[in-house]
Amino acid sequence: MTSYKNGYNSSGISEFLLNCFVSSPIWQLWLSLPLSLLFLLAMGANAVLLITIRLEASLHQPMYYLLSILSMLDIVLCLTVIPKVLVIFWFDLRSISFFACFLQMYIMNCFLGMESCTFMVMAYDRYVAICHPLRYPSIITGQFVAKAAIFILARNALITMSVPILSARLHYCGRNVIENCICANMSVSRLSCDDVTINRLLQFAGGWTLLGSDLILIFLSYTLILRAVLKLKAEGAVTKALSTCGSHFILILFFSTILLVLVLTHVAKKKVSPDVPVLLNVLYHVIPAALNPIVYGVRTQEIKQGIQRLLKKGW
Repeated sequence: MTSYKNGYNSSGISEFLLNCFVSSPIWQLWLSLPLSLLFLLAMGANAVLLITIRLEASLHQPMYYLLSILSMLDIVLCLTVIPKVLVIFWFDLRSISFFACFLQMYIMNCFLGMESCTFMVMAYDRYVAICHPLRYPSIITGQFVAKAAIFILARNALITMSVPILSARLHYCGRNVIENCICANMSVSRLSCDDVTINRLLQFAGGWTLLGSDLILIFLSYTLILRAVLKLKAEGAVTKALSTCGSHFILILFFSTILLVLVLTHVAKKKVSPDVPVLLNVLYHVIPAALNPIVYGVRTQEIKQGIQRLLKKGW
């Protein structure tokens, strides 16, 4: 059983070292500038979106509350990963404490699952809005959003808890160099001299149970939406309906595609550079966060108008 005393576990390890790009260390230099710009963009754009929805009374609607949840998740994910990566790039401060490493692992697993679940709820919101427009105000209410938020938090907080706990309980045999920029579960657990089969199975089962089920429900919702839209005969109704949920689908498709690429590079790790999964892991925590508020701000007229009104007030 693992015990903790003065910051050490039973293996005597008090910290890990994050070794980002083993084969191509020059990547750190080239990535630092675009990564820092993406980080600032993600923070700024999500902050503007949250402030706009908070201050604009016309945006106090369930759909925009769900967007607020998505923005808050993006901010937390970025703050959990990117500042530490930039510190490594700029100052070569690669050490991370034993506790901080597994806390980062938990937050990443938990909040990625929460983001996937939020996309699922947003897909359901669009399904009701387009397929059952007359019932939308009675189904998608503030109370619905509150219950959805509780479900998103409870489901992912509880199910993902087992992964970092099992990893932290492993016996580490003195090796403490993680070949990654972040404390990903398998990057950390492979340093252990224990059998990590259960960790691998749990990571795989948990990931596909959470993200896989969400993606199935998301694409089912959009299949039903597409079928309903094609039956609309009113002039301009098809264009308006597709525009309403188009931004959602673009981001969900991007989210699932980059996840699939990440999985495939891990499966084919012998055929690709070991730095490729590391790079994708880092970008996966900042690119969607930077894109989400921009796509919604550009494609959602109400948000665009709200931002313009706030800017005019500011001036």
